[in-house]
Amino acid sequence: MSSLPLPIAAFVAGLISFLSPCVLPLVPGYVSLISGAGVEELRQQDGKLMRSVMLNSVMFILGFSLVFMVLGAVASSIGQATRQHLALLSKIAGVIIILFGLHLTGLLPIKALYADKRLHGMKANPTAVGAFLVGFAFAFGWAPCIGPILSVILTFAASQATVAKGVALLAVYSLGLAVPFLLTSIGIDRFLEFYGRFRRHLHAVEVLSGVLLIAIGALVFTRHFTIINAWMNRIPFFREMAEKFL
Repeated sequence: MSSLPLPIAAFVAGLISFLSPCVLPLVPGYVSLISGAGVEELRQQDGKLMRSVMLNSVMFILGFSLVFMVLGAVASSIGQATRQHLALLSKIAGVIIILFGLHLTGLLPIKALYADKRLHGMKANPTAVGAFLVGFAFAFGWAPCIGPILSVILTFAASQATVAKGVALLAVYSLGLAVPFLLTSIGIDRFLEFYGRFRRHLHAVEVLSGVLLIAIGALVFTRHFTIINAWMNRIPFFREMAEKFL
């Protein structure tokens, strides 16, 4: 599998993970947790408080990004060690991705993916170190929930030629999660307004994500993912982005 569209796909996967029903509704709670301030306080946009929120948000992002990048390194290392079995691994990965897609559509629920550990009992810790640890815990606590989408990016990380490229792919995925989280941190009012309009579409996003995963799983299983590569290679922006990534 060529990695032409993968940087874009990884970033979009991060955005979709952020919009998932088990992450989006609780984002204000995480902003409050790492800042030590309630939503009403955050709405006041106090200068000193917002500086603290921004610093802690960055540390929170670094925490979960570190976990995802380590997972990318592990996946790439395994891929390097088992490259001679790529055809078999593609079929196994394709089946797993299709199963995850069926889970998201609701056609084949997988109970284990509902057993997330969200650390509800954690107390607010408005220090930078505390925010980093919360971000670290977030990556593990939400892994079952965002697992279907994350697994696709890890599969592609395993197919990369070097471990560094696999790590970079997970860094781009983390960026997809990070950008909307930062925007929420500095504009909680706008987030709540957006969420009020968007929440009715959460199930639709989950189902569409499942359909997309089924399609990707089928392409991975048949080793025809290059169909997407060939199409995107005709678009100068995507081609230039891939050349920089590679």
